[in-house]
Amino acid sequence: MDKNLQKYMAFVMTVKHNSFTRAAEILNYSQSGISRMINDLEKEWGLILFERNKGGLRLTDYGAKLLPYAEAICNEYEKLRIHTDELNGLQTGLIRIGCFPSAAAKLVPHILKAFRQDYPAIDYELIISEYTEIEEGIATGRIDCGFLKLPTKSEFETIFIQRDELKVVLPKNHPLADCEKFPPTALADETFILLEKEGELEITEFFNRLNIHPKIKLTTYDESIILSMAENGLGISILPQMLLDRSPYDIEIKELDMLAHRDIGLALRSQKNASPTVKRFLDYLKHK
Repeated sequence: MDKNLQKYMAFVMTVKHNSFTRAAEILNYSQSGISRMINDLEKEWGLILFERNKGGLRLTDYGAKLLPYAEAICNEYEKLRIHTDELNGLQTGLIRIGCFPSAAAKLVPHILKAFRQDYPAIDYELIISEYTEIEEGIATGRIDCGFLKLPTKSEFETIFIQRDELKVVLPKNHPLADCEKFPPTALADETFILLEKEGELEITEFFNRLNIHPKIKLTTYDESIILSMAENGLGISILPQMLLDRSPYDIEIKELDMLAHRDIGLALRSQKNASPTVKRFLDYLKHK
């Protein structure tokens, strides 16, 4: 705090409580420190602010005339401090968040709803895009943070959010509809419908790992088309569980007979250099 402002506060509090001792207690200074600041003000202004006698303190006419100005300075400082605390306390602000489509539809709304209950004045800009575009936005600063498949670029810092299992989508009358877990080797014999872009990376990685070459007959950006096609017996697919929650389609959803998933996290360039608003959002995600 500026030394002059400290002196003005000492002056105002001493007048308010008519006591060096009480002003010292409130401002967390020694009594001699308050007395010294008042003496410094009197020297700087060339005026006597208090008459000191055995009966205590009495504000002089000069002091009474200068008091409103000192009070105005202290009041404006308090407004500045409160506003700064509000900003650091994240009562207002903007977070630019990158989301891949299924996260924007299924994951992020629940997170933002809970976060907004505590910070209703924070604004959000959601940038809906694919993994690579979100990574580019974070790298260039156009996006503050983004939901991505992990791992992402090594220069980013990340917070793990959740694991999203890959599930097999089958028609109800499929021969393996009653199996406990779907054998991955059976995928090579099936007419396969591939979710392009968002799900393609995880699924093709899974196929490559097992050296499986499914008969891909259709690719689409829309998971509802895949689900409708499967419902009508026109093929099978693999989709992230996130896209299958509360599905209205009459289909079978099966776990694979081996681990297959994508890990979802929030990425940003630097937690240390993030804005106070973003830092609070990150802290919420860490403890949710």
